[in-house]
Amino acid sequence: MKILMVEDEKRLAEAIAQILKENNYLVDLARDGEYGLDCAITGIYDIIILDIMLPKKDGISVLREIRRKKIETPVIMLTAKGETADIVNGLDSGADDYLVKPFPTEELLARLRALGRRKGELMQDGIVQAYDVELNPNTLYMSSQSDSVKLSAREFQLMEFLMKRNDMVTSKNMIIEKIWGFDTEADEHIVEVYISFLRKKLSCIEAGVEIKTERGLG
Repeated sequence: MKILMVEDEKRLAEAIAQILKENNYLVDLARDGEYGLDCAITGIYDIIILDIMLPKKDGISVLREIRRKKIETPVIMLTAKGETADIVNGLDSGADDYLVKPFPTEELLARLRALGRRKGELMQDGIVQAYDVELNPNTLYMSSQSDSVKLSAREFQLMEFLMKRNDMVTSKNMIIEKIWGFDTEADEHIVEVYISFLRKKLSCIEAGVEIKTERGLG
């Protein structure tokens, strides 16, 4: 699952990002509202964590613009004030949840799990499933009815992304942005390498799922 965190407090943002990465989330950071909006409207994120008080463009304005552009990504608003008016304003603007700073990281993780389950019908108790293949985010194992195999963190992220886009063509550029991020030096070759890894592991567990290539498309 890929998360965009829009937060201008550097230490807080980096600390939360590290905790999320340790829990197998992919995280991109934006430290002002304008850049956060540019990232959010790409539609590549599963959840957005959005602070209200931001430089260049405040969080409420960012949220309203996201919703105006028909981006339905779940949003958790962060506020240091904890005032009822801020919470109501955020929820009325299209937020799905909110947290008042400071907050325990366990609560943030619980909110993310809840939004993840609400967002995707594929997810049941954290398990991602497509046809006869299951992915367990807690163990990084991919399983079929015949066998199971452990994936690397990057393999798991890529397989999860493809399974959630089941039966849809996904371009290599979209994969790079989603899995490696905007600022990466990764190219199309690395995508081909990881797809090859996944195909071999699907074959190893005798899965009924197949990753197909649409020439020139993805």
